[in-house]
Amino acid sequence: MNIEKVITEATIKAVKELYGQDVPEKMVQLQKTKETFEGNLTLVVFPFLKISHKKPEDTAQQIGEVLQRDCEAVARFNVVKGFLNLVVAPQAWVSLLNDINADAKFGEKQATDDSPLVMVEYSSPNTNKPLHLGHVRNNLLGWSLSKIMEANGNKVIKTNIVNDRGIHIMKSMLAWIKWGNGITPETAHKKGDHLIGDFYVLFDKHYKEQCNELKAKFIAEGMDEEKAEEKAKNEAPLIVEAHEMLVKWEAGDPEIRALWQKMNSWVYAGFDETYKALGVSFDKIYYESNTYLEGKRKVEEGLKKGLFFRKPDNSVWADLTDEGLDQKLLLRADGTSVYMTQDIGTAEMRFNDYPIDKMIYVVGNEQNYHFQVLSILLDRLGFKWGKDLVHFSYGMVELPNGKMKSREGTVVDADDLIAEMIGDARKTSDELGKFKDMSEEEKSEIARIVGLGALKYFILKVDARKNMLFNPAESIDFNGNTGPFIQYTYARIRSVMRKAQADGIQLPAALPADAPLNDKEIQLIQKMDAFKVAVKDAGENYNPAGIANYCYELTKDFNQFYHDYSILSADTDAEKVTRLVLADNVAKVIKNGMELLGIEVPERM
Repeated sequence: MNIEKVITEATIKAVKELYGQDVPEKMVQLQKTKETFEGNLTLVVFPFLKISHKKPEDTAQQIGEVLQRDCEAVARFNVVKGFLNLVVAPQAWVSLLNDINADAKFGEKQATDDSPLVMVEYSSPNTNKPLHLGHVRNNLLGWSLSKIMEANGNKVIKTNIVNDRGIHIMKSMLAWIKWGNGITPETAHKKGDHLIGDFYVLFDKHYKEQCNELKAKFIAEGMDEEKAEEKAKNEAPLIVEAHEMLVKWEAGDPEIRALWQKMNSWVYAGFDETYKALGVSFDKIYYESNTYLEGKRKVEEGLKKGLFFRKPDNSVWADLTDEGLDQKLLLRADGTSVYMTQDIGTAEMRFNDYPIDKMIYVVGNEQNYHFQVLSILLDRLGFKWGKDLVHFSYGMVELPNGKMKSREGTVVDADDLIAEMIGDARKTSDELGKFKDMSEEEKSEIARIVGLGALKYFILKVDARKNMLFNPAESIDFNGNTGPFIQYTYARIRSVMRKAQADGIQLPAALPADAPLNDKEIQLIQKMDAFKVAVKDAGENYNPAGIANYCYELTKDFNQFYHDYSILSADTDAEKVTRLVLADNVAKVIKNGMELLGIEVPERM
């Protein structure tokens, strides 16, 4: 039974009977009753005063009397000023619990052939270094958002765009040529993305040394410090060589291209390991080395249609002054592309591959302006979803010891972080005695689930738009608003269910209408029913944090119930069975909710 729908329909009928007017469904405002008052749901009667021509208290009293008389879901009511507090009938709660019990994916919608197709882009790594903490937040948000969009009845394509071209890639390649001595991931006993990242850092080290020497030379020759520094950065032999290599790459030089493909393949193998460890994947991966040419073609096409203009130096621009913005470069004077060009090309390739209805880009908030411009340009170029593209903008993530700086080699590496979280989970679980009577294999698997659950939950429970501080030590806590606390509660319920099964207790497909329920049990049913609202809100607002905090609230409520009432030692068999059905469904909703966050829950802990 959808209690709110039943009461809403009954309220519309009551208003018609009392005041002779039809009112729209949206005028019926139901909310959870405040804990200081008796009731489960509260009807706000102020919207009806214009048609009742009565005081709020009188209007509430009249509607309450009709609802109590005619609506099977309403047992009794009380009036507090302009609020009608409704006590829902016990049999309605039992009916709702039976509905929850009968639906393995309660609160979620299944996609149909006619459902919108949503594409979610996330990760977007560079092939010159391994994934870091910032990528972890991006990947977790992208994966969770994809699951949430699916739970709202959309068809979803998960996609990645890999930045595999440009000067930064050449830097790693040049450093490998100069100082690598033919080393490979196999001979180095190192993941490929880490090996290439080492050479990126090595390039920067030698480049800085050259810049400092040249700067000192130019200053000694009489140049001021600022000009000397700029000239040194542009004329350092390493950066000149890297630019020459990029020109050769653009021209398709076979030797440079072969090395580029080999080194990128090492990186992709490393990325795949990290993605697997994080539990994320993609339906389609695009590469900027392919999309930038498509972008150039699309810009030239727009130029011919008068959508863009060419400056005397041969560069191509978009004039966005009518939109309250400035002019945006699309092709440089030498004909090479910029990031905007590549994003246009990627959009064209995706649109040709899939009939996209909505496009969501999961990219940090430093790119807010970029996506504002991209939306306008894609709309001008005729992409039906261009104007309404979603930039899922998120804030920076830091560790307590400060920001990450990849060029200096102090990046917070994703692989190291994952390993540390699993190690901390293993250590904490051992200390708390949670691994008693488990095999080594089971201990390792549970440490993996708990460690990753702690990492994912801690990151996803924070509003994505905010900068955040990730504290590994806080995240592993088995109490409070953490992943392990929720996982442990799930495992506790599963333990109770196993004991019930061992005792030969069979749970019915549906509870009888007179199944006993106390106030705490009713609160749990109402909280489970709120899962569908949490899923809907998370989809509409692109907000995984809403799901995380819902899971925590449900877990907290169950633990309070578990503290106050025995399940297997209930006073009567009817109470025992009711509580087992209730607990079983709380576990189900927790598991489904955590799944939307990409978090596993263990059967034992």
